[in-house]
Amino acid sequence: MSTIGLVDPELRDALALWPQAPLTADTLGDRRANMRKVAAAAVIPDLPELTTGDIRVESAFGAEPIRVLTYRPAKADKPLPTILHVHGGGFVMGLPEMKDVENRLLALDLHCAIYSVNYRLAPEAPHPAPLEDIYSVFVWLHANAGRLGLDPARIGIKGESGGGGFAAGVALYARDHDGPKFAFQHLIYPMIDDRSAVRKDLHPYVGEFVWTQANNYFGWRSLLGAEPGSAGVSPYAAASRAADVAGLPPTFISVGGLDLFLEENLDYADRLSRAGVPVEFHLYPRAYHGFYQATEARVTKQAERDTREALRRFLHP
Repeated sequence: MSTIGLVDPELRDALALWPQAPLTADTLGDRRANMRKVAAAAVIPDLPELTTGDIRVESAFGAEPIRVLTYRPAKADKPLPTILHVHGGGFVMGLPEMKDVENRLLALDLHCAIYSVNYRLAPEAPHPAPLEDIYSVFVWLHANAGRLGLDPARIGIKGESGGGGFAAGVALYARDHDGPKFAFQHLIYPMIDDRSAVRKDLHPYVGEFVWTQANNYFGWRSLLGAEPGSAGVSPYAAASRAADVAGLPPTFISVGGLDLFLEENLDYADRLSRAGVPVEFHLYPRAYHGFYQATEARVTKQAERDTREALRRFLHP
């Protein structure tokens, strides 16, 4: 059954921008290369009031140093609030440069620092490797906040799609281990439940476009190194597996009404709210996974306003 009739007309043309071939071991290399090509072709705005960097952070788990892109206003008269950013890519592809332009503009608009992590990718580096990279950068930010001019009480995590899944898992890991805690988690259509890759009773109108159940299965199988839906999957890999979500930081979640992740995101928001976690949830009707690519659509502009203003409230309470 085609759901194209349910898609917002302003989002339909952008579907041609997405690869149509299924994501598999044979197509992964080309998909990664295409993402690098698109990121390299982005037009970088001239923002002299912004300072950027490309640094290496030591792993807290003995792995190779982690590459991190940094953004901050050139002038700051007091410690800056900070976003730890985790790019998307279904656990198996992507790079922080994909959000380079957006992060430059956000750092200035929100008067904050942004650190975007180039974490290791599955299947070459399955769980917990990506989590360890992201958490290592978070711990480093706290340990060096004074030297970096950051406010350690206002460091939150933000991620999209697979990056949103990693962000949710890292927030759980930080809650459960001695050390710093996040001020907030900001999750844009996060990939948080491996069981969605094998469910037979999915919502009948989700997941036809961009990120299908077949793609989802490949991403989860690559990250877990095991069959999605199996017993014993760690909540730090799949946040929806957490038995208890109390004590997590204030949370923002947004998702489209035709996104494969609709039900798992709705469920997670409900569980967080029932556990006493402040939650801001946005559901965008007639929108598929990754609809932000349709930059001129009214629903995209609304979603961008919502995400920016939520971040502003988190960073400058």
